Amino acid sequence: MTDTIVIGAGLAGLGAALRLAQGGQTVTLLTHGLGGLQLGQGTIDVLGYDDQPVDRPFDALPAFVAGHPDHPYARFTPSQVKAAVDWLAELIPDQLVAGDGANHPVPTALGAMRPTYLVQPSMVWPHPTTVAVVGPRQLRDFYPTLVAANLERTAGVTATAYHIDLPARPGEADSAPVVYATALDDPAFLKRFAGLTAKVIGKEDAVLLPGVLGHRTNACARLAEALGRPVVEAHLAPPSIPGLRLNEALTALATSLRVRVILGSKVTGFEAAGGRVAAVTLHQAGRDQVYAADQFVYAPGGFESGALELDSYGHVTEALFGLPVLGADREDLITGDFWADQALFATGVGVDAAMRPLAGATPAYDNLYVAGGLLAGAVRWTEKSGDGIAVTSAVAAADAILRGE
Repeated sequence: MTDTIVIGAGLAGLGAALRLAQGGQTVTLLTHGLGGLQLGQGTIDVLGYDDQPVDRPFDALPAFVAGHPDHPYARFTPSQVKAAVDWLAELIPDQLVAGDGANHPVPTALGAMRPTYLVQPSMVWPHPTTVAVVGPRQLRDFYPTLVAANLERTAGVTATAYHIDLPARPGEADSAPVVYATALDDPAFLKRFAGLTAKVIGKEDAVLLPGVLGHRTNACARLAEALGRPVVEAHLAPPSIPGLRLNEALTALATSLRVRVILGSKVTGFEAAGGRVAAVTLHQAGRDQVYAADQFVYAPGGFESGALELDSYGHVTEALFGLPVLGADREDLITGDFWADQALFATGVGVDAAMRPLAGATPAYDNLYVAGGLLAGAVRWTEKSGDGIAVTSAVAAADAILRGE
């Protein structure tokens, strides 16, 4: 029988599965979809904003937690958060560049600079004085003129926009990012791309390109060599090619550690007895299949994945285990202030020190652990804290299981 079943294949689910497998457990990971990493940016946010941009996230955490005592970070020390994030970075050293405790500035598809902690090598900002912003006319969702104009304001550089004409596939006038990234895996296409770029740009210090520089190859490094200057990828709207790279790297690592991954079927129910979860039910191939384990890690995400549901009466519920949802009884869950952090998105599940979900003052189930986006107390996208919460809570849940708590 499986030692632990992990539900969810985002950063929290994959992180918990990897940590448990490293600890010698047999792990089965159940997931309905591919997880949320490819919807992210392929970076790891720890804390990007606390009203203002944060330069050193671990140094900023004590003051941030003091102002947000119900936040998931409040149950961890800054050193615990850093240890978890450093552990993740070491898993795939060729994929993520670890900082010295400082956030990296990374350019977005609109030309803004976003602070984040771990980045892929292709995203490292070289702090240039002048930048060439180049985009293929056939690639959707990247507009060099807009990016260059905003980059001058947000990064303090002189930026010039350029376009090249190079369809990812013959006759295709509107290519999705994954199509273009796959094309750039082809050395012949990459050579044509580099040649056209070299013809149009000037003598700028660096080149900013859309985040499609190879799906399974290091096209960025080869382009930098061909152009004779640093090349940087800008984040695009989802699906994210850097996010896809990160997801595939972590999934491959989990498979190499003999994590059994069951993809494409939804967990629809569970069995419990004596205050413990005994098994979960997976609707698989047109029938219900029961999966039993000693321990369960629940990392399904939040509203975005359907793990939290809001009905037409304003009631928030947790969809699988019926866990109590903190903050759901407020009358101002959603306000008319468009720019305000809506309280709805800070709702979620409360946990004890071992990451077990609480029903009142006691665990709802002794062998159920929660990690990631289901945790209450954070508005992850405005704080840029979601990845740090996911990996830290995943490590904490896995370590509690490995210690027998």
